[in-house]
Amino acid sequence: MKILNRFTLTFLAFSMLSSLSAQEATPIATGQVLDKIVAKVDNYILLESDIQKTYLEALAQGQQGVTPPTRCEVFETLMVNKLMVAKAEIDSVMVTDAEVMLQTDQRFNMVMQQFGGNEETLAEIYGKTADQLKSEIEEVIREQLIVQRMRGKITEGISVSPAEVREFFNSIPTDSLPFFSAEVTVGQLVKKPEVNPQIKEDIFEKLRQFKQDILDGKADFADLARAYSEDPGSAAQGGDLGFFRSGELAPEFEATAMELKQGEISEPVETAFGIHLIQLLERRTGSYNTRHILMIPKASEDDLLKAERYLDSLKTEIQAGKIEFAKAAKENSDDRATSDNGGFFVDPANNSKRLTLRTLEDPVLYFTLDSMEVGTVTKPIRFEDPREGTKVRILFYQSKYPAHRANLEDDYEKMKAATLRKKEDDLLSRWFITAKEDVFIDIDPTYDRCNALESR
Repeated sequence: MKILNRFTLTFLAFSMLSSLSAQEATPIATGQVLDKIVAKVDNYILLESDIQKTYLEALAQGQQGVTPPTRCEVFETLMVNKLMVAKAEIDSVMVTDAEVMLQTDQRFNMVMQQFGGNEETLAEIYGKTADQLKSEIEEVIREQLIVQRMRGKITEGISVSPAEVREFFNSIPTDSLPFFSAEVTVGQLVKKPEVNPQIKEDIFEKLRQFKQDILDGKADFADLARAYSEDPGSAAQGGDLGFFRSGELAPEFEATAMELKQGEISEPVETAFGIHLIQLLERRTGSYNTRHILMIPKASEDDLLKAERYLDSLKTEIQAGKIEFAKAAKENSDDRATSDNGGFFVDPANNSKRLTLRTLEDPVLYFTLDSMEVGTVTKPIRFEDPREGTKVRILFYQSKYPAHRANLEDDYEKMKAATLRKKEDDLLSRWFITAKEDVFIDIDPTYDRCNALESR
């Protein structure tokens, strides 16, 4: 028995679509087939290449102890997605062009960043122009948003009780329980060094000069961004950030940008990320597009030593039991991503503080933890933040969980999430029975064996 049934694959498809990148856009090198339409749902088509790509990605992202999906299950998942899109059109469940374009621009900029903004390199590797790739991404994003909205509408208000979690767990044969890798709970308390004020003032003056040179026609904003901006995500695109909604960028950045007229350039403004020179490119309803030149003030050796002394004093208080690590991190850490969780790293997939070492995606953390004992706090350690330069942190190795077969005591939150998905899947199964009667469905004979239209 598998913990996840075929409708849970719909959620897997969301994950794959939402992480679209240049790597995922790579043409499939193995098992390539002559593309053809294998299913139609009203005006929406499913291609053989869609199934092949999703199938291979599902195998690559598989977890130990969880049986990978079959090609039929992938086919059914993608067809259900098409059904949701078709039904959304009938039920007037819509997404706006602004929503689609916002995410498309962000995803496209991520892809272009991997090529250093070089459209010729992209065209050489993928055999398509930047405009063609962007159009493909837009199509994927639109379907993803519609499917997410439909799924949310269908499953709205569903919750599970502790009794339901226990019942679900007990329904799984012991030999079918997933095997979880070793996990850890680890927190960090980060200090961003206070930079010498003169270093900041020098940057402000340099950016003011950039603005004057642009206004005098002596320099081009995009050229200066490519040459001097320290934002790795936008420098190659001439500083272009793409469209963002209100609240998605630093408050100081947004407030400055919103005061500009189209094409106008701001005075330098400081945020937590550094000092920016901003130009408003376009404003749409609910979103705006800017470009910027970011320069990051660099901490001196004295600045870093002050930060280390500050963290060393906090470490002493934590070890003496005068303050709990979580309280110290919440009140003192300069890393907002972890401070709200009491300094602890959280797995974004299930919001759990228990992580596999692979989830941390940081080789420095991995090797640091490997030399630590559970319950200890490190001395202050310097590390590089790709956006904000050198920082200092202390790490707290709270606990370690050995690799094990799933059980309710250690894995309740994971089982709760699986129970909720199962409950949603059951509801989607019932929805499928009636929804398929509202649309035209045609399946290629090569997939008749999957019996995709059978009542669930």
